[in-house]
Amino acid sequence: MTIFHGKPKKKPSGGKLRKAREKRRYELGREPTLTRIGPTSRKVIRTTGGNSKVVLMKEDTANVYSPSEKVVKRVKIQTVKKNSADQHYVQRNIITKGTVILTEIGEAKVTSRPGQDGIVNAVLLEGTPVSEEKQN
Repeated sequence: MTIFHGKPKKKPSGGKLRKAREKRRYELGREPTLTRIGPTSRKVIRTTGGNSKVVLMKEDTANVYSPSEKVVKRVKIQTVKKNSADQHYVQRNIITKGTVILTEIGEAKVTSRPGQDGIVNAVLLEGTPVSEEKQN
């Protein structure tokens, strides 16, 4: 089942809109990719013009940039702390752009679009406590 991004069948008043033409292939969308935490799993899909897009289904590591040290580290993702896209995504551990994730070196905010880019890039939030395992 695809998602249609064309004009609706009804007017704002509730009346019926007469179709000027049929649906076009470029007006079709797809279901959102809900990237979860788990062993790495990617899918390559065909896009407009015969191009391809890497879709990230599951990921357990992230490329985290530390602004103070100016280095990028590949660290393990532990859990999702906050997701402004949908509060229920936190319970389901779904990663989208803007999600705050808990990693081995602290909390980080996701800057990439995992469902579109096929990778999880994040920026370390300075001043956040490091997880209990690293403090001991």
